[in-house]
Amino acid sequence: MPLFYILLRTGQNGVGEWWELVTTARTARLAGTSFALAVVVTAGCLLLGVGSAYLVTRTDVPFRRAFAVLAALPLAVPSYVAAYTWVSVADLWSSTARFEGFWPAVAVLILYTYPYVYLPVAAAFAGADAAQEEVARSLGRGTWRTLATVTLPQVRPAIAGGGLLAILYILSDFGAVSILRVDTFTRAIFTAFSAGFDRATALSLSTVLVLLTVLVLLLEGRTRRRGARYESGGASHGTNVVGLGRGRWWAAGGLAAVAVLALGVPALSMVRWMTAGTSRADSWGQLLGAAAGSLTVSLAGALLTMVLALPIGILAARHPGRLSALTERAAYVAHSLPGVVVGLSLVFLGVTVLLPLYQTTWLLAFAYATLFLPLGVAAVSGAAAQAPPALEEVGTSLGRSPAQVFRTVTLPLTLPGIGAGAALVFLTCMKELPATLMLRPTGLDTLATELWQATSYQRYAEAAPYAFLLVLLAAVPTWALVRRSGVVGGAPPAKQARTLKEELLTHD
Repeated sequence: MPLFYILLRTGQNGVGEWWELVTTARTARLAGTSFALAVVVTAGCLLLGVGSAYLVTRTDVPFRRAFAVLAALPLAVPSYVAAYTWVSVADLWSSTARFEGFWPAVAVLILYTYPYVYLPVAAAFAGADAAQEEVARSLGRGTWRTLATVTLPQVRPAIAGGGLLAILYILSDFGAVSILRVDTFTRAIFTAFSAGFDRATALSLSTVLVLLTVLVLLLEGRTRRRGARYESGGASHGTNVVGLGRGRWWAAGGLAAVAVLALGVPALSMVRWMTAGTSRADSWGQLLGAAAGSLTVSLAGALLTMVLALPIGILAARHPGRLSALTERAAYVAHSLPGVVVGLSLVFLGVTVLLPLYQTTWLLAFAYATLFLPLGVAAVSGAAAQAPPALEEVGTSLGRSPAQVFRTVTLPLTLPGIGAGAALVFLTCMKELPATLMLRPTGLDTLATELWQATSYQRYAEAAPYAFLLVLLAAVPTWALVRRSGVVGGAPPAKQARTLKEELLTHD
């Protein structure tokens, strides 16, 4: 629907006008800034995400269970909250130098985007087959050579999937780049829509953003599953823990520094907000109402998204080919579009085709599914790809029908991915802003919309409770994601696969 809407409206304006708008020097600058920001931030996210995941799952770093949770919590902080808190704290240290521009945006976005890489990679490290590493070491390979040639190829799909989510998130982010004054496509599109009412320019810029996304998908598709390895099915118990020696305390210090920067700065700023003034007398009622609204629409969005993501994720993991690749890549296109474009396209759909759904929670849930379907697809396909296909072949050879194999083998192996995807989509829905502002039913408020309205009028003391509760509620699914990864408890995918194989053979 977003693509159809963009092409329809752009076509109505004429190809000539579109060409004039997209070939300007300003469009070239926007493309260069957006692409550079996405590449630099994604590189930082890969370095920080993969490094953190390896430290907390495969080394003897002190307090690794605590760091496993702390490393995921920045995902609970919305980008617009993170950006303003950094600006607010920076103003305490210097009243002349403004915290804004390209490199401040890079630093902030890395700190609050790297969990998109950390979470799937940590789950992949926890579920990777340790037997292959043991064989490599028995053949004389050292720790780091084993990591490079055996362990990392097993988790390469998770690294590529997390990196893809990170780069598409950066391309679509509006809140942080707007507050930090970085001219990207999303900021220019939102400004054209809201301030200038220039729909032609906004939609023309959106087409360039779609083309940029397609380019990213084509480049990513060449390397995502190349060299990936499945579990061997051998008798392996747990994971191999690497001793860091004296370096373990340096590693712990690095993880602690990241946690302080990502979580301490927002906490300090929110405490300052709450002590700087007083909120309105009826804020408790509005706060609870906004929290109830956030939970309702986020649950509906997560449910619908995972229902749509399950068949796409299974298809991509179990039946690779042109059709599955095209279907999976198509799911990622809308993820890079600003929420305002998706919101407008669904307003158009609601008033012209689905009028009974207009101004309902389910149309907003459909907007969430449009925006965040890749999060569910990546989680499902990652879990299904790591589960050994041999178990399904065993079930088929024992006389079970395809439907029975799916219900008793494929689905149980994919449940960790479904749970992780649902938690990730849920917390992302809670933070989403532009589409929520446009599609929410009349009278429905959420924590994100109340927070945005309060900060728009610089009522920061009033905004603080909404920001605090939003981060607190978002931390719950973040904790669930960490639990699902097998890092701090629960069976990792490889152990679940071995258990299911034993149960399958014993039962039959």
